Order: sequence, then C-alpha cells, then structure tokens
Amino acid sequence: MATVYLGLGTNLGNKQENLNVALQQIEKQIGKPFSLSAFYETAPWGFHSENTFLNAVVGVETSLSPFRLLQITQQIEKESGRKLKSVAGSYEDRIIDIDLLLVGDMTVNTSELSLPHPFMTERLFVMEPLAEIAPDLVHPVLKIPMKEILIQLKLKKQV
Repeated sequence: MATVYLGLGTNLGNKQENLNVALQQIEKQIGKPFSLSAFYETAPWGFHSENTFLNAVVGVETSLSPFRLLQITQQIEKESGRKLKSVAGSYEDRIIDIDLLLVGDMTVNTSELSLPHPFMTERLFVMEPLAEIAPDLVHPVLKIPMKEILIQLKLKKQV
C-alpha cells in the first residue's frame, strides 16, 4: 500500500459539489481517504479567469500503481465533464482537476507523469492544504517537511 496525496481544484459550476463528487469517485475507485484538508478559495494560477477556484488535498492509501492512478484520475475528470487537460502550461477554467502530488516517496519522470508533482512547491493552493493535513511529511526529493516548504513559499510570495 502506498500513501497518495491528490490535489483537487474546480472553478466552474457548483464548486463544493464538484469536489464532493470527485472525492466520492476517489473513494470508490482508488481507496478510502484517511485525510482531507479544508476547501480553500483561491485565485486562478497561470491564467486569467473571472472564476475563483476551490482547492483541497486528500490523502488516500492505495495499492494502485502511479500510472493506474493517473488513468483513473483522468477518467474521473472526464466523467465529471472536463473536456481538455492542461498542456504545456496552457490553463483554462475547469469543472474538476485532480493532480497526483505524491505517491509514497516515489520519483517518476516520464512524458506522461512526474512525481512528485513538479509545480507543487510553487503553488500556495497546493501547499496550504497539503501542509494542513501532512505538515511533517517530507518531500521525497527536497528532503524538507511540507510545513517548511509552505513557510518558504509564503516568504517568496511576499518579496
């Protein structure tokens, strides 16, 4: 079994319902969540939109491989109404976004999947909820606890 952290985000429709539906599907198809952050209202990142996001991080225990997790999360997104996945830094409004942040202490670098998520430490909307539910979890590459990464990110954003 691996401990998996997934980042969730939505900025269209009934945002709270979108997150709850995604969480139900995660429990049904991936595993029972052992931890869920609060829902955070955040500004769009990487693009302009009139719609704010609702973001959260969920922790799940699963026996699924990272590539199977990717397939399932993308299928959940599609079934929820997401039409396009962000490509090459081109972001847009979305009904649901599910990102694989961490799968145990695995590191993966392929054209399909990068673990840990390559941008997680640059995004307050990921680090705040992740540090809320797993403050002492150590980043497998940086070897720094999530709460310390969050502090550094907040300081960087102030500059």
